[in-house]
Amino acid sequence: MGIFDFLSGQFIDVIHWVDDTRDTMVWRFEREGHEIKYGAKLTVREGQAAVFVHEGQLADVFTPGLYMLETNNMPVMTSLQHWDHGFKSPFKSEIYFVNTTRFSDLKWGTKNPVMLRDPEFGPTRIRAFGTYTIRVTDPARFLSEIVGTDGEFTMDEISFQIRNIIVQEFSRVLAGSGIPVLDMAANTADLGKLVAAEISGTLAEYGLTMPELYIENISLPPAVEEALDKRTSMGIAGDLGKYTQYSAAEAMTAAAKNPNGGGGMGAGLGMGMGMAMANQMAGQGPWGGAAQTPARAASPTPPPPPVEHVWHIAENGETKGPFSKADMGRMAQGGEITRDTFVWTAGQDGWLRAEDVAELAQLFTILPPPPPGS
Repeated sequence: MGIFDFLSGQFIDVIHWVDDTRDTMVWRFEREGHEIKYGAKLTVREGQAAVFVHEGQLADVFTPGLYMLETNNMPVMTSLQHWDHGFKSPFKSEIYFVNTTRFSDLKWGTKNPVMLRDPEFGPTRIRAFGTYTIRVTDPARFLSEIVGTDGEFTMDEISFQIRNIIVQEFSRVLAGSGIPVLDMAANTADLGKLVAAEISGTLAEYGLTMPELYIENISLPPAVEEALDKRTSMGIAGDLGKYTQYSAAEAMTAAAKNPNGGGGMGAGLGMGMGMAMANQMAGQGPWGGAAQTPARAASPTPPPPPVEHVWHIAENGETKGPFSKADMGRMAQGGEITRDTFVWTAGQDGWLRAEDVAELAQLFTILPPPPPGS
């Protein structure tokens, strides 16, 4: 056996890569001395690309298929190598396999709140998070711009940079969209597509593309969410007086369930409710009739002072108040309220115009009524 036959048998003639991981983007085919025999078989599977680097210079990129490493399918390599010995000598090159499938279920999120000007709430801070997919579309550019000489490049090594790009573009797109915060949930799909489109130019410089970007949640600060919950509760309750009564009843119920907590608060509330019931039953006897006359007549209880009403006004779809009657008088003199201003007070059946409320109508008698036909 000649020396050339001996050397030829020492070099591998089958080159391929089977990926058993879920995050490897680039893997370098390892061979001592990087010596590859002329005529070796190269297998590139679906979802892969093979990049040849010869003497530090990118030579050829092979798409899926089976190749014989010869001059007829390696034009660039042939011009670089300048073989003149019948192409029977081994050549030294590095082969990088690039995973071109989609890497999915990758997470992104805003590390710090995003400031924006909401048309309804004014300056507001929001947070958001979601998922995205990434894919290598230009193996040569990705290898030269990102990977370099890394023999095993994983998704974790670039995910942080991609997340920063997403957050930057998301903040810019969201701040300039003009979409109210309360309407963003209905537009997350469009926002995701818009952000992905804005990112595509930057990722193309890396040889990457982002097929999908999903926004799973957009949230407000806890204080704003609490205020929204209260506003929603008031809208459901409708009548402010009934809402107040409902809240008080809920508080008493919660206190009664915990009689030992709060320093005897539950017991005190129970005693107060018992006394109220006793006062209601004071005018009735044990059998439902009139109570027996006590031996000594009790002094008559003076009538309670009249309760002064406080008023709420409706203006431009918003509620203002409460205002005392004196406040309403000053507002009538200043022209802040008119006869047609809608007002409401506890016990009143719905909103009424000020001139239709006897207690407030007198505030406008010092002013002339509107001229006829106005």
